[in-house]
Amino acid sequence: MDAILHGAAVVSEEIVSREPLLIRDGRVAEAQPVRGYSLDLRGHLVFPGLVNAHEHLHVNAVPPLPRQQPFPNSYAWIEAFQAHFRQPEVAAALQLPKALRLRHGALKNLLAGVTCVAHHDPWHAELDAPDFPVALLRGHGWAYALGWDYGPPVQASFDATPAGSPWLIHLAEGTDEVARAELAQLERLGCLDARTVLAHGVGLGEQDIAKVIASGAAVVWCPASNLTLLGRTLDPRRLHAAGRLALGSDSRLSGARDLLEELCVASVVGGLRSTDLLAMATHQGADVLRMPDHGRLSPGAPADLVIVADAGGAPADSLVGLSRVDLRAVARHGMPCIADTDFADWFEAAGVEAVPVLLDGRPKLLARSLADPALLALEPGLQAAAVGAVPRLAQAGVHA
Repeated sequence: MDAILHGAAVVSEEIVSREPLLIRDGRVAEAQPVRGYSLDLRGHLVFPGLVNAHEHLHVNAVPPLPRQQPFPNSYAWIEAFQAHFRQPEVAAALQLPKALRLRHGALKNLLAGVTCVAHHDPWHAELDAPDFPVALLRGHGWAYALGWDYGPPVQASFDATPAGSPWLIHLAEGTDEVARAELAQLERLGCLDARTVLAHGVGLGEQDIAKVIASGAAVVWCPASNLTLLGRTLDPRRLHAAGRLALGSDSRLSGARDLLEELCVASVVGGLRSTDLLAMATHQGADVLRMPDHGRLSPGAPADLVIVADAGGAPADSLVGLSRVDLRAVARHGMPCIADTDFADWFEAAGVEAVPVLLDGRPKLLARSLADPALLALEPGLQAAAVGAVPRLAQAGVHA
């Protein structure tokens, strides 16, 4: 659907534009369409869809390990989790079809404004479904970790990764000597260069960080997961200043509920401005993943976007600190996916059938393609609402 979004401040790569955002064939357009649906967004901000640079999509409905003392490293956490697998509720969650669990992880992300995800696990046919809810990192290489026998072999997978693609690995996820020694071990294997993307990096020292930057590698920061498992996270400032830091949510097994909550944690512990955090969750994260069309609203990019009310002040302050229920709308390819009820005309104009739902107690409209009852049943805080139970709020800030 061609559309003209006007009246809003459009925020992309820290540039704020008051020009209309033009959408043609699901992408941001340079020239105004001859005809298009006109959406008046006065009093709003439009951001690019967020980029989650580290996620395990299929385990977000698995009950987490009960809170324990901080682990020295992720391997100790993995070991402790083995007994947890025998718990009936954990076993039941893992017996659900993997395709459903992957879609649930994607829906969790989409509800929080994330439209692009790096899934750090084996590929599955469901991820190739044309209607999968989020865009995914593709064509990349990955290994799981140096000290865990799961996934592709470290050195072979690195060597097979094309020069223009990222290679992902968990590394230095701990505070002990095991974690602190991992970057040197990776370097000895010849697996540290501009392709390398390290998840977590809590055990990296100052010299390690200098090596990461000098090699052109990058780190994905998951502060909530780090604090839960390890009681500590890395100092993000040098990596961010070098453009070598992205943001990830890991999964609900250890991390925050979603990337918005991760942004809130990062704003408290990282010593960074809201604009810095927004960059890591949009264009800087996309650049780390070698996905230049994502995390920005430039001509030719997918029209994946998040709409929020303008709270005044710095634009990033209107997004960082919000929860998912505060988002006014999330769209992919210019088509609304979930939105407040006063966006009903947009769904209708786009030909997207919407169903009424409650998200954390607030009325919303959700695209029917995302409203599979089995999927809704997996997501806490999301439930179908009876037809007519969700009011349509006319003229509540959207003028279509």
